Amino acid sequence: MAMAMAASSTFLGHVPLTLHNPSCRQCVQNPVSTFRVNALFWGQKKSVEPANRDVSLGSFTFKEPGSKGDMSDSERVKTISVSVVPSILEVSSSEWDACCFDATGPEQFNPFTTHGFLSSLEESGCAVKETGWIAQHIVARDECNTVLGVVPLYLKSHSYGEYVFDHSWANAYYGYGARYYPKLQCCVPFTPVTGQRILLRNTLYKDKIFDILVSAMKDLTTKFQVSSLHITFPSASEWGKLKEEGFLQRIGMQYHWRNRNYKSFDEFLMDMKQGKRKNIRQERKKISAQNLTMKWLRGDDIKPGHWDTFYQFYRNTTDNKWGSAYLTREFFHNMASKMGDRVLLIVAEEGGELVAGALNLIGGNTLYGRLWGCHPEVYYPSLHFEACYYQAIEAAIEFKLGKVEAGAQGEHKIQRGYLPVTTYSSHYILDEEFRKVIADFLVREASQVNLVLKLLNDSGPFKEDKSS
Repeated sequence: MAMAMAASSTFLGHVPLTLHNPSCRQCVQNPVSTFRVNALFWGQKKSVEPANRDVSLGSFTFKEPGSKGDMSDSERVKTISVSVVPSILEVSSSEWDACCFDATGPEQFNPFTTHGFLSSLEESGCAVKETGWIAQHIVARDECNTVLGVVPLYLKSHSYGEYVFDHSWANAYYGYGARYYPKLQCCVPFTPVTGQRILLRNTLYKDKIFDILVSAMKDLTTKFQVSSLHITFPSASEWGKLKEEGFLQRIGMQYHWRNRNYKSFDEFLMDMKQGKRKNIRQERKKISAQNLTMKWLRGDDIKPGHWDTFYQFYRNTTDNKWGSAYLTREFFHNMASKMGDRVLLIVAEEGGELVAGALNLIGGNTLYGRLWGCHPEVYYPSLHFEACYYQAIEAAIEFKLGKVEAGAQGEHKIQRGYLPVTTYSSHYILDEEFRKVIADFLVREASQVNLVLKLLNDSGPFKEDKSS
């Protein structure tokens, strides 16, 4: 319905980017609906030299807030040094995670920005130079060499694994005779999960550190002479602050389930419209009718053999749906050993044999559904919905979590209780002409996203308005 009502105007990414070259008779028009990505590995006019070792981005000084007494100016001045490191392993896990935890607090703790998760991507060969992800993490330290802030940052030669689509921008650059790649990307690779991107220790001057780290990222963008800097899936508060720092704002959409103090899955179902409730119950009955048993595995209950089997399921999904696998077998083993009880693997068994699985991570107040896969030779009706959506809801209720984030895309989630929510990204474009054109595009795109968000929420599956 939402798509039909929005059809009279250009929808979401289907807005052409138009650039006029004064020295050229033609303009470049690249509608997203028909673009061909010609620029994914577009050659550079001048080579970028990423850090092979710690590279200094300079020192910053400011007066500490709240200084009192007869201290001299020199005693009240705080000096922060900022550097780029070529691997997260250059920062101790305790210092990185202290920033990660302080940035969110326990309730909003995000497992994806931890040292354990990000280092697993590097160590297992997923987010490395060979796959187009060159780590350029930024670290801020004080005079005592204490880490006060970190930023997960990558120099990229493509736009894969980001889930905020800028391929039409790359194509416009290419058609204009300019290069879009490489670019700088601040994100969690292969993970469309909203969270803090600039991770700060909880000090009286953390706002100063935030400004310093943003300035450092912008300086690095200029230093490397890349086209742009992108911060994807930041928190709403970061998104607002980044606008003041000259970043363009973009919004997107995902589908999340919210726990309204439900005591059971049946209590959740009673909030649904009758037709939706009936459909969910019918889908769930198919699981037992197929002699499938659902199990939850956490921490040490997940054995190496589980991960080997789940990797086969994951590859079955990627080979049939995406065409390429971002994650390696080693990643799952490495990540699980570091994340412990934060990992919840929901599996389906038939006759004691694993036939499907869904990987979840547990945050402070959120269950994050990440990956799904099943046995390549058998089809089980409704098993995907059961493993990824209904079991996740039951787990969130059991663990008293406030929300389930079930990943990107999928309007089919709405009738299963997952409502549309807004996601964010921030974009720093160096070229002024491209900046103006992209800014105009984003304004038009945002109006369409907001329209669809409203339409989908207004036609939700609940008996009463549950969108707020």
